[in-house]
Amino acid sequence: MATDNELVDFASAMSAFESKHFSTAMGLLSPFAEQGNPEAQHRMAIMYQNGLGCAQNDEAALKWMTAAAENGFAIAEHGLGFMYMEGECVEKDINKAIEWFKKAAAQGLVGSQTTLAMMYHEGNGVEKDLVEAKKWYDMAGFTDMELE
Repeated sequence: MATDNELVDFASAMSAFESKHFSTAMGLLSPFAEQGNPEAQHRMAIMYQNGLGCAQNDEAALKWMTAAAENGFAIAEHGLGFMYMEGECVEKDINKAIEWFKKAAAQGLVGSQTTLAMMYHEGNGVEKDLVEAKKWYDMAGFTDMELE
């Protein structure tokens, strides 16, 4: 269980990130990321991926995004899926992208459900499959979609 000081420190770290004080956030979030906090790991990945408060670093971005995703943090699962889909910070791999999108979608992340629906609807990196697209659109709440 976290101590009161740890909770205050984490809140300060998140506040620094949200206030766009990225170099401060980097220093404050780093110990939490190292201790396995998936939200801190995700924020570290974002900062490294975009060079916020640090030099842009694809390897560190991938390391932290993967760590957060492997810890079951749905937004990081989606982020890692996007990295693989677009070839950002990692070699493009549609199969890995779909795997990570499906993990996030299973946790109810509408963005991943919609991304999967669109991939299957448009045949983007996968064979076009309107039945599969409809399944993901329905899961995302787009139940009245007419697919062609």
